[in-house]
Amino acid sequence: MRLLLDESIPRRLAQHLTPHDVDSVHDRSWDGLKNGALLNSAEVEYDVLITADQNLPNQQYLPRFKIRVVLLAGVTNRLEDLIPLVSAVLRRIESLHEGELAIVSWRD
Repeated sequence: MRLLLDESIPRRLAQHLTPHDVDSVHDRSWDGLKNGALLNSAEVEYDVLITADQNLPNQQYLPRFKIRVVLLAGVTNRLEDLIPLVSAVLRRIESLHEGELAIVSWRD
């Protein structure tokens, strides 16, 4: 699967998401794109957007997009707080369908 890390996610998380092909918004020079524009651009080339933007599900109607979204709700957005969520992310993306949202929380 092709995964895209949003600006709110440390780029170094990509090395923990193997065997998937992972890019970041920064790698694509999509920094600063508003959520709707980002989802429109990302859905053409990526299967999953991984974000920590808690407002995204309230700002966008995700079922209209072809991309799946994983919302990471870690203690913080620091790499060391997100790494423990990776195994749950890898499990969840396998069962997600286009336009669906999965929330992966440190509380789970």
